Amino acid sequence: MENTGLLAPHYQDEEAARAHLEKVRWPNGPVCPHCGSINEASKVNPKPGSRKPVRKGVWWCRSCKKQFTITVGSIFEDSHIPLHKWLLAIHLILSSKKGISSHQLMRNLEIGSYRSAWFMAHRVRWALTQEPVREVFGGTVEMDETYIGGKFRVGPQATKPGERPKDRLYLSNKAAVVSVLQRGGPVRSFHVDRVTAKNLKPIVNEMIAEHAHLMTDTSGVGRSVAGKRKHSQVNHTAKEYVRLENGEKITTNTVEGYFSILKRGNYGVYHHWSTKYMAQYLREFDWRYNARKLSDMERTIIALRMTEGKRLLLKAQE
Repeated sequence: MENTGLLAPHYQDEEAARAHLEKVRWPNGPVCPHCGSINEASKVNPKPGSRKPVRKGVWWCRSCKKQFTITVGSIFEDSHIPLHKWLLAIHLILSSKKGISSHQLMRNLEIGSYRSAWFMAHRVRWALTQEPVREVFGGTVEMDETYIGGKFRVGPQATKPGERPKDRLYLSNKAAVVSVLQRGGPVRSFHVDRVTAKNLKPIVNEMIAEHAHLMTDTSGVGRSVAGKRKHSQVNHTAKEYVRLENGEKITTNTVEGYFSILKRGNYGVYHHWSTKYMAQYLREFDWRYNARKLSDMERTIIALRMTEGKRLLLKAQE
């Protein structure tokens, strides 16, 4: 890794990384992952003259008589990648606005294979899984859809007899993504097979309060899923992108700004997302957007606390 002299100790040394992770996840003392006891464990150290090796960072719980480390039950469990590289990977992923590719992680962290770096990044994304919303989105809520990946294809457009055939663009192999964004607040994105009222209505009912002001474009789907909510639309086909109505801005520019970050990450950094892993990437971009007002250090600390209980096996991703 270059410029290691500028990095914090827990990004350069495995023991420093372990101590940092224990401090972040166990502020009140070691927590046994087997029985849940807090501060009832002692660190296991080799006895003088003993030839039996002791793994680094092992604790012994006095309550359940079992051993554990800070990595048990987390995304770090059973990983052969040094812990300080894990912590630096989390920092890099969360501080890169449009993400960082697995190839770049492999080079920066000097990881032996692309496969290891790829699975490492997916473990981090899994750790960023957000709990179901405790409170539905209220106030002004913008909702829109976009299409990720694939290519635009050119095909013939039906014409009247005697007219020259015209080419038209149509979607091919693109994944539909619907995002619900509370203006000034968080965003949640969903991969759907098709943008239909049947697919969007459960999302709207789960995410948006009935007293909220929903803003969409002029698609018929938006009108049919709004229900009793106050609903305003902007007519993009007429090149209307924002208007002032009773002192309130009617626009979907905020959620479209989020889409611009999402697409730049897809096209410029990752280049391609399989629909199989679409939810993983949406999880990453949603979380980073929702934590946009925090510093890089604050984001990393929160993410380290989220690694607990989020173990992910490779066979589940293949």
